[in-house]
Amino acid sequence: MEPKFTGIGTTDTGSVRSINQDSYYVAPEGHIFIVADGMGGHAGGEEASKIATEIIKTYLLGHWQDTIESPQLLEDAFIQANQAIIDDQQEHPERSDMGTTAVVAIFREEQLWCANVGDSRLYRLRGETLKQVTEDQTWVAQAVRSNAITAEQARTHPWRHVLSQCLGREDMGNVDLLSLDFQPGDRLLLCSDGLTEELADPIISSILSSDNDSKSIAQELVDTAKDKGGRDNITVVIVTVGIEK
Repeated sequence: MEPKFTGIGTTDTGSVRSINQDSYYVAPEGHIFIVADGMGGHAGGEEASKIATEIIKTYLLGHWQDTIESPQLLEDAFIQANQAIIDDQQEHPERSDMGTTAVVAIFREEQLWCANVGDSRLYRLRGETLKQVTEDQTWVAQAVRSNAITAEQARTHPWRHVLSQCLGREDMGNVDLLSLDFQPGDRLLLCSDGLTEELADPIISSILSSDNDSKSIAQELVDTAKDKGGRDNITVVIVTVGIEK
């Protein structure tokens, strides 16, 4: 019996913003999942997240059968996306400050891998235990890790949205790459910070662990974030781990 990954995604402009700068992709085959959260001007962020999602998806699909190891494949896809955004900036100076986060999960060669740049997140729910798998690439996350501030202070810190790196920069830095163990019944959540800015982990865990179908859960996460203020675009991708008999 083979593991089977089934994904569902949704995105919402939120309650305040006039434009949605988030993008996502869910492969019908259940092997590639992407969330990107753009920034930079009225149209720049929207364009950056679209470029990143499309380039990463296209690169992964185009090189899926190559002999390259999965972490390198993911890193190369991010490098390609970063360069594509830089190229677009040069062609369109009005978008020169645009950039985007990206979090990607792939199931390849019987292993689950994750790649991340920025502060969009990947969570894993196992039973009722929610684990944040990715680490935010932000100033406040670095400060928490070095014990300069507490996690509680980080939630309301005025610099909490300042990214330490993103796609669309010549000095992008490292792509965070890691493997993730999984078992049937697990749920994965990829999301932009429009969700996590409004909902603390216990609320996310409560909604994600319900018996409802993934589409209903995704919508409830979005609606709850909007009820809490919805100050940013909200994007969620939920992946259910099952068994293909």
